[in-house]
Amino acid sequence: MNNEQSATNVTQNKPNQTQSRDTQYATRYTLHAPRYTKQIHPPAPPRVSSLELDTNAHCRIIVPNMNRRDFLKCVGAGAVLGVPAGCMKTGTQTSAAKPKKPNVLFILTDDQREDTIGALGNPHIKTPNLDKLVRSGLTFTNAYCMGGNAGAVCRPSRNMLLSGRAYFRFGTNRADGNQKLYAGPDMPNFPDSMNHAGYETYHHGKQGNTERLLHPRFEHTKYAVHHNTFDAVQPGKIICDDAIAFLKARANTRPFFMYLAFSEPHDPRNPAPEFLAQYQREDIPLPQNYLPLHPFDNSELKIRDEQLEAWPRTKDAIRRHIHEYYGMITGLDHHIGRLIQAIKELGEYDNTIIIFSSDQGIAIGSHGLMGKQNLYEHSMGVPLFLAGPGIPKGKTSDAFVYLLDVFPTVCELVGEQVPPGLDGKSLAPVIRGRTDGVRDTIFLAYRNFQRAVRRGRWKLLRYPLINKTQLFDLQNDPYETKDLANDPANAEKVKELMALMAEQQKLFGDTDPLTSENPGPAEIDLGFFKNPPPEKKTKKQP
Repeated sequence: MNNEQSATNVTQNKPNQTQSRDTQYATRYTLHAPRYTKQIHPPAPPRVSSLELDTNAHCRIIVPNMNRRDFLKCVGAGAVLGVPAGCMKTGTQTSAAKPKKPNVLFILTDDQREDTIGALGNPHIKTPNLDKLVRSGLTFTNAYCMGGNAGAVCRPSRNMLLSGRAYFRFGTNRADGNQKLYAGPDMPNFPDSMNHAGYETYHHGKQGNTERLLHPRFEHTKYAVHHNTFDAVQPGKIICDDAIAFLKARANTRPFFMYLAFSEPHDPRNPAPEFLAQYQREDIPLPQNYLPLHPFDNSELKIRDEQLEAWPRTKDAIRRHIHEYYGMITGLDHHIGRLIQAIKELGEYDNTIIIFSSDQGIAIGSHGLMGKQNLYEHSMGVPLFLAGPGIPKGKTSDAFVYLLDVFPTVCELVGEQVPPGLDGKSLAPVIRGRTDGVRDTIFLAYRNFQRAVRRGRWKLLRYPLINKTQLFDLQNDPYETKDLANDPANAEKVKELMALMAEQQKLFGDTDPLTSENPGPAEIDLGFFKNPPPEKKTKKQP
């Protein structure tokens, strides 16, 4: 059964291809129309009136117009000279063919925690296809979504990803000027750079809470109806079906850049029975940091996501949510596996870089929370791994990275110039073993409610509206269960990290205060929660 329906498909026209590279960049970033941009592709190779015989993957004979007798003489001469016939090339062109650029497949899921991949240390979840990618590539174990300026964190996260810039840089997209929701197309962005690099660019993903101003920059773009319209879900099936059909039908004259931005495993989580049946609910462990209630008001305890389960959160309720969550992830893994198999059958797998990540994580019982409107590791940490040509196999890196690093990283990996002015940094030097990292600090932010900073083993969280601070030693307490902020022995560490947080705010253009002159109360009890969880409503899938 299908969980999505394909919607709009946009295909852009291609511009004049005779401009210089510098002129092309100036044109792309200064003369944008609201929906269409000049997207430069390398000129197609000239057609040659010749006989071409592909003898293997690395060399070919190109012989200008000649008859059969002359051709055989030419090949014979090559044999006499000890040159393999398949590698001999007549005429004045003797240089080797330019290496083919790798394809890029970027898979982005929705609300998937960093600890939901079997090969990354979770023996309770079934993700066989993602496990194979992990084992064949490089995993970044300290990857983060920077945060968000809205409860739907997926929107700023996906906009940061395609723009390479922190959400504080976004333009004002509302008449009252109060909220900067989207990255604009008038600045460098991922699809423009890949178009410029000569790629056939393809996007298919969810339509709501996403980077809607940048999707038209893709040569092909589609939207999928969210899976909440169906009772039983085949997670990601139609996006994968359409991707396979596209790959089989394309001309294959250029490498492809495919960005698949799924809406799963976001709630409502109603996976098809065959995926739920792979788990026994009673055997699913609770999170290490499970709590019935969050211990204080983090300024976002009554948002929509937190109303998905009653307070206090019972163990049985959390197991039910995790069961459905794991079922969605296993179903998505199944269909991703189908897509990868199709790429193999098309002979493109060995020349395809595959990147997997998620827009952010989610709580589902951790710290007494249900959603992603917090800065704990389970919500801002994301899985991030790459596999393919030029990527180390079976390796991990503990470098501090953001999702917004993916854009400049791919640019460098495929030989495209990294645009200026990005907050993201290329991870190519880490991938190639030239350095251990590209930054020493992670900064996280959620609306004006929460801030966090991490350096090394230490992480500090700040709640400005209640003037509360938390301090965690992630080396000894990776699940953030022991707040050390009030220990006098850590006073200097708190002061140091608060100063670092202020520095990071300046670096990324964050102007919100870290202290309130009139703070609200931090304490909560069950009377604090007055709104009941909304009823779950779905429609039957046709």
